Amino acid sequence: MSQPTASLPTRQLILADEALALLKRLIAIQSYSREENQTAIEIEAFFQEKQIPCQRLKNNIWVKNRHFDPAKPTLLLNSHHDTVKPNKSWTLDPFFPLESDGKLFGLGSNDAGGCLVSLLATFVYFYDRPYMAYNIVMAATAEEEISGRDGLELLLPELPTFSFAIVGEPTEMQLAIAEKGLLVLDCTATGVSGHAARDEGDNAIYKAIKDINWLTTYQFPKVSPTLGPIKLSVTIINAGTQHNVVPDICTFTIDVRVTEQYTLEDVIETIQANIQSEVKPRSIRLKPSSIPADHPIVLAGLALGRHTYGSPTTSDQAVLNCPSLKCGPGHSARSHSADEFIYLHEIGEGVNGYIQMLEQVV
Repeated sequence: MSQPTASLPTRQLILADEALALLKRLIAIQSYSREENQTAIEIEAFFQEKQIPCQRLKNNIWVKNRHFDPAKPTLLLNSHHDTVKPNKSWTLDPFFPLESDGKLFGLGSNDAGGCLVSLLATFVYFYDRPYMAYNIVMAATAEEEISGRDGLELLLPELPTFSFAIVGEPTEMQLAIAEKGLLVLDCTATGVSGHAARDEGDNAIYKAIKDINWLTTYQFPKVSPTLGPIKLSVTIINAGTQHNVVPDICTFTIDVRVTEQYTLEDVIETIQANIQSEVKPRSIRLKPSSIPADHPIVLAGLALGRHTYGSPTTSDQAVLNCPSLKCGPGHSARSHSADEFIYLHEIGEGVNGYIQMLEQVV
């Protein structure tokens, strides 16, 4: 390992070495969303070797600290072990964990394998501690990359109520104290078909254009101090069957990144009231999330020299009903990229960083 990791305290160094070894094993296993069975088995084996009892629901694995006390508040540590499929620009074998030039290459190394194994190591560090202000639950979950229903959302009814959560995603160990929610709206403009050569029909494309023009100019009045304004983007449009037929249907899709200033229902209602097209949300599950800037875990991170920011991307935070912090080793820009990698020293920094933060809180 590189020097920044080698300089860790002895126990953190051992845990970082174990985390790196586990990450290499996970990279070598194909674990696309809904195909995570083998990585779930590998994570189970990791806990079995530590003699830590674990539970499994579908491809989700979770554990509780040894001295779990139902009378105490509970903290959730969570990250995911599914990956996207490698894009065609990869030049390396995505399932071969290659160490080179201080980096570990492989699919899922950065998103979110480095975060996952760092959190697993952190859980192990605190597992046996008898006197803590919080219980700790670690959940390694599935289907995050597709916002699937058989991941963390499926698991939550089996878990205790949480006071707060740390969700492991690559943030360079900076503190994402807010995250935008996601609405995907499928819209349909309806007209009347006719022959393009004659003055007949009611062109659905023209109706859709009017609606899209409103969407490109409208700004929701309330702006989040952390996340900024709500962002609307029309990303798909489809209409027409042949050149000489006025189309009676035009469909388009809106990607809406929602801040904590509005509920998803508020956003849908505002859009539907201002456009003629029919609006249907695909889901209202992926809510905005946040944690107070003065929460103890945030203050612990600030004391270590980190900074806070608002994240425009979604994660499993969206299905949580407690304050949550997104934080982890790695860089978001490497996620889903060809020849994905994480720096070796980032694993040690992740393990040590999580431990230092939690030492001040639990």
